[in-house]
Amino acid sequence: MSSLVQSVSQEWSIADLNERFGPILYRRICHDPLPGTATEEDVVRLMEKEGRLYELVDGVLVEKVMGSPESLLAMLLGHYLNSFVLPRKSGFVLGPDGMWRLRGGLIRLPDVAFIARDDAPNGKFPKGAMIDIVPRLAVEILSPSNTRREMEEKLDDYFNAGVRLVWFIDPSSLTAQVFTARDAMTILDQSQSLTGGDVLPGFELSLRTLFEDLNDA
Repeated sequence: MSSLVQSVSQEWSIADLNERFGPILYRRICHDPLPGTATEEDVVRLMEKEGRLYELVDGVLVEKVMGSPESLLAMLLGHYLNSFVLPRKSGFVLGPDGMWRLRGGLIRLPDVAFIARDDAPNGKFPKGAMIDIVPRLAVEILSPSNTRREMEEKLDDYFNAGVRLVWFIDPSSLTAQVFTARDAMTILDQSQSLTGGDVLPGFELSLRTLFEDLNDA
């Protein structure tokens, strides 16, 4: 496994941040360490000592913001995925504190992710703070603080790393965007269902059921 230590770039200005992430809320950018100087060790430190979730993008720590509805929706989706995956022993489902190293200097924290057992060394769950296995499925629960540019960059990162299926779940519009490639997207409404495709063959979840569970909570 590679070391947590990596080289860092120069400090970023406010203009640099806006150009890279769009009109992102400034408070979501960590300034200790300064943008452009953060390392993977800082991601681990902030989670373990302060309970704060940050993604690392080329030396910049961007806070992973989840409100209560988004957190609940992630847990509900994780429950349905685990109910399918565990009896089949087909892999592992992780929540938003799973730290995925997609490349050196790029750490993403999808709200829900699935690793196939076949991709894990000896079929065992990987140890260590960072996960170097590329998940087959990555899920993002959209929140009002997410910018369009931020989410487009996440899509690029996921598919460039080899993720095969990405779901963007939008609790505000009660829809889901399903990506099977960077340029292949389908929008589902409540009358339709999420399916696992060739990533989770046989998995199916009605969006109406998922969002009703959220409203009934």
